Amino acid sequence: METNYINSVIKQFGYYKMLGEKAMQQLDDESLFWQYNEESNSIAIIVNHVSGNMQSRFTDFLTSDGEKTWRNRDAEFDNRFHDRPSLIAHWEKGWECLFNALSSLRTVDLESIVYIRNDGHTVIEAINRQLAHYPYHIGQIVYIAKMIKNEGWQTLSIARNKSAQYNERKFEQDKERRHFTDDL
Repeated sequence: METNYINSVIKQFGYYKMLGEKAMQQLDDESLFWQYNEESNSIAIIVNHVSGNMQSRFTDFLTSDGEKTWRNRDAEFDNRFHDRPSLIAHWEKGWECLFNALSSLRTVDLESIVYIRNDGHTVIEAINRQLAHYPYHIGQIVYIAKMIKNEGWQTLSIARNKSAQYNERKFEQDKERRHFTDDL
């Protein structure tokens, strides 16, 4: 089960990374920095926060507290980027840190205790915590992108009024164990 767990979470995180990237790809550069109002976050700010969180949580994942002393969480909500390439490079840096940590895990590590702000979690609990956190923010990215694109939006999931066709394609396949992202 544990090996399947590690592989499953790697695929699940990869799916949300892909959703965020496909949403951002639909936008022009200026739209990545758009904010609805002063209290809302732009996509760039969300990317900065998610990447900062990933780097903090997954650097030395098994051996140091997930809230690093060098992290400045409050600054993650300031817009420090002004162009797409630097924003995407920061996005990639966070995901690379996450995937490197997950890929290095062994089955025996999963019940080990890691800390986030001195709160102990099993490795599974810590991963699950982030598997809830990052999709929350990826959903915000998708929602903002969808608002900006309006009728020009290209869906990232089953298109409206296309559920029957999608289900037909899925049920034409033989039953077998597979991850839902395998045929995306």
